[in-house]
Amino acid sequence: ANILRVRFSVSHKKPKPLLLLLIFLFQFQQNHHRSRKSAMAMAAQFTFPYKYVVSEGSRGRGRFVPKLGRAVASGDSVAPAISEESKVKLGGSDLKVTKLGIGVWSWGDNSYWNDFQWDDRKLKAAKGAFDASLDNGIDFFDTAEVYGSKFSLGAISSETLLGRFIRERKERYPGAEISVATKYAALPWRLGRQSVITALKDSLGRLGLSSVDLYQLHWPGLWGNEGYLDGLGDAVEQGLVKAVGVSNYSEKRLRDAYERLKKRGIPLASNQVNYSLIYRAPEQTGVKAACDELGVTLIAYSPIAQGALTGKYTPENPPSGPRGRIYTREFLTKLQPLLNRIKQIGENYSKTPTQVALNWLVAQGNVIPIPGAKNAEQAKEFAGAIGWSLTDNEVAELRSLASEIKPVVGFPVEYL
Repeated sequence: ANILRVRFSVSHKKPKPLLLLLIFLFQFQQNHHRSRKSAMAMAAQFTFPYKYVVSEGSRGRGRFVPKLGRAVASGDSVAPAISEESKVKLGGSDLKVTKLGIGVWSWGDNSYWNDFQWDDRKLKAAKGAFDASLDNGIDFFDTAEVYGSKFSLGAISSETLLGRFIRERKERYPGAEISVATKYAALPWRLGRQSVITALKDSLGRLGLSSVDLYQLHWPGLWGNEGYLDGLGDAVEQGLVKAVGVSNYSEKRLRDAYERLKKRGIPLASNQVNYSLIYRAPEQTGVKAACDELGVTLIAYSPIAQGALTGKYTPENPPSGPRGRIYTREFLTKLQPLLNRIKQIGENYSKTPTQVALNWLVAQGNVIPIPGAKNAEQAKEFAGAIGWSLTDNEVAELRSLASEIKPVVGFPVEYL
């Protein structure tokens, strides 16, 4: 997806999604095979944070405790409470999640984020983002099996890190409730419903969980999508997931998925797509309207346009790495009038541009934004995007200003 976004964004020609998806899949396979040895090397450096201790008189039975002399929280430790009022139902499922989630694509990644480097400092920052999210009322985290170091699916992956953070949190707060969403990669060599179950169990192993709250098809496959949807249904019936969804699905594919699952009495809970104030393709393609009609929650990834809507980047200071080829100096110059107005509106509420941009999405209804948090400060800022509301006039004004800016091109599979 990273390769697609970069290559496709620098050319404003008509999309050729099938060709681009094939390029991505070939690159994914090559990277995956090349990375297996490096994943083993990384695994050697990835220290499991617990040790197994057998106490006297326990007849050989023991328990895992944190290393490095960290104190184990007592059973009386209570996690910061997250009220039911701050949660919403995910589509027609029984699952309730916070009104804003956290995307963890960047955790462990060195192929698109983090200036191509992952180190202990960034690991510590990611852990801070996780804890700060929970401490500030956000307990919904979205990951995927393909997120991590060069698509490794190995030791340093987003799923593995999230699983580690969850274990550490529950050592401190045994009663902590954390909602996890992950995704199945619809790779062309994966065939049939059982491939979904196999991949899900692999993800559960990396996460260290017996089940997840939401399991999603990351993108539509080149073929075999009916089998993938049947696999989602099987996962629900086997108790491996609480709810199922899709991602990057067009209106037609969304409706087809909804109907196929409905025949088994299973609701399609969500469709995760690229959606922000400056990228409103879901509105133009009918995806947003279909989600609203069917009662499917729209989960918005890249809700602050990978940082472009934060005000952090300027024509003189564009983002580094691949994002600099998407959000160019020319684009950022055209974005400035909108950013200036976002900042002015935010000052009226004592809110940052980031919080205004996220609140604008929430105002669209039936939308859960999942901005990516790399550190505690970002997580705290994201939490401040909910619990208040822009006026209808402000929402309309920002939409009008954003409409004057030609958007960058999104993930081409949206058009498959």
